[in-house]
Amino acid sequence: MSIERVLLTHGGGGRMARSLIESIVSTFDNPALSRMEDASPIAIPKQEKRSEGDAVEQQPRIVMTTDSFVVTPLFFPGGDIGKLSVCGTVNDLATAGAVPAALSVGLIIEEGFPVRDLERVLASMKKTADSVPVPLITGDTKVVEKGRGDGVYISTAGVGAVRPGIELSPARIEEGDAVLISGSIGSHEASILSARNELSLGAKIESDCAPLSDLMQTVLEAVPEAKCARDPTRGGVAAVLCELAESTGCTISLDEEAILVDEDVQGLCDILGLDPLQMANEGKMIVIVPANLAQTVLEAMKSLDVGRNSVKIGEVQKGAGRLVMKTPYGTSRIITMPVGNQLPRIC
Repeated sequence: MSIERVLLTHGGGGRMARSLIESIVSTFDNPALSRMEDASPIAIPKQEKRSEGDAVEQQPRIVMTTDSFVVTPLFFPGGDIGKLSVCGTVNDLATAGAVPAALSVGLIIEEGFPVRDLERVLASMKKTADSVPVPLITGDTKVVEKGRGDGVYISTAGVGAVRPGIELSPARIEEGDAVLISGSIGSHEASILSARNELSLGAKIESDCAPLSDLMQTVLEAVPEAKCARDPTRGGVAAVLCELAESTGCTISLDEEAILVDEDVQGLCDILGLDPLQMANEGKMIVIVPANLAQTVLEAMKSLDVGRNSVKIGEVQKGAGRLVMKTPYGTSRIITMPVGNQLPRIC
């Protein structure tokens, strides 16, 4: 690694975070890691034919993901670190088109942390996992000295199965594809900011934290030809789409008027000079699909409560790996990859 010290901005989901992750990935020289996707496939032994006439049954692909959660405050409007940990892991599996099969959890608890708060966190994890549903089958607990933690940190891993015929990958994105998102943006980070700094200003801003496995399965049942999916967490929509544009070499063109931002979130952003495009979400999914199937996918997404405000926000065009925003004034501007993070410790 060329960097000498890790900075907070390396955890922000932008260009510095990607640079750090690329350095880490290069250390292991692993093709699965090198894909830089939210969930990676697990190689399983192929089924052999017993005799010449036997057919080999197609097996689902197994994928795995892992994540860690260090949000502060631990409890915020719309969620808490327990709910967040399950949603984050389930949603990473969903980006691969996987049905969650099992989760694991690791707890790092600071000495002196109230047991009542720990019980609240665990109850929230169970409630969220049961709603998917996905079992939590193994875990680990460690306690560190007072002052060496921040209440509780949670590390989770998840395993899921992708049915045959489903392939969600940036490599499948091509000119003409439509870019969809399952609702308004920025509410998770706005909720954390409000709770942390008591900046609600009378607004009722709640995190969008929600599991999205049902949403993605509904999409894939309607349109198995869906190309790619991403949940825009750290770095927001800007980071996700800049990364996809750069990796594919295409230009992704967004329609500013189509992007939904709740009024209270936009008001907070206007006051503090924040960009909703760069704000973290924990209950939104970006889906890229063939243009002729976009309306079918939107109808499928809108059939579920978590996708009721789904909308097309852009399209993939021939270009030079850029993210471009079309403004209401008939002009365009280039959206660059966020360098760091607008607010640390958001997930």
